[in-house]
Amino acid sequence: MTPVLDYDKEAERYDASRGGEPRAAAAAEAVLGLLPEGTLHLLDVACGTGIVTRRLAARLSVTGVDLTPAMARQAAARVPGAVVLADSRRLPFRDGRFDAVSSVWLLHLAPTAEDVRTIIGECARMLRPGGVYVTTVDKAAAHNVGSDIDAVMAARPRRPARDTAALVESCALAHGLVPAGQARFTGHGQGRSPRRTVADLRRGWFVSVPPGGALADGFADRLARLPDQDRARPDPVFSLRAFRKPG
Repeated sequence: MTPVLDYDKEAERYDASRGGEPRAAAAAEAVLGLLPEGTLHLLDVACGTGIVTRRLAARLSVTGVDLTPAMARQAAARVPGAVVLADSRRLPFRDGRFDAVSSVWLLHLAPTAEDVRTIIGECARMLRPGGVYVTTVDKAAAHNVGSDIDAVMAARPRRPARDTAALVESCALAHGLVPAGQARFTGHGQGRSPRRTVADLRRGWFVSVPPGGALADGFADRLARLPDQDRARPDPVFSLRAFRKPG
């Protein structure tokens, strides 16, 4: 699956630019809180740099999977011998191998709704009967905290959200999974300041606003006129959904 950003280039700065350890701790605790008692083996799909995976691995036997070589190398340094380079649409494991599967901040990157269905189908295939799949939903919506920055950026073109709770639940049900809980956690350190948002525009973080163009320059100019250029606005609060494989 082709990433929206170049995650090989993003790998070195990924953790620092996305909240680091506090955000990872919140994500891991939320995932763990949705797993049933007796969970032993977890597959972390799109494990990225392994910053969340390492925390999961402190409690469980964890295997991480990521598509991007630079990300997978960082994850392998954090969870030695437990990271595999693979596409989430074609997971290289036998059916029913894991007690649980997680995909944190993955589905919003899927190019199409069909890719979302395929990924969720693969995650369902990995689960033993009674196992649980946990995934983030509505990521883009979580970043809209009602700030003055959000008001400026509201006019940007939007790509369809691939991780809406409704779509994810529909795909899960189609693959035989049933709802099993939900949770929320704070994205510590991800509250945007105007100056940081301009920097994100320049590097292509807003995928519907190509950097270097007139549209990006217009948004940057409006952001530069906001007060408190270095004051972070509120952190986003992310949502998790859990689905169980009956049996």
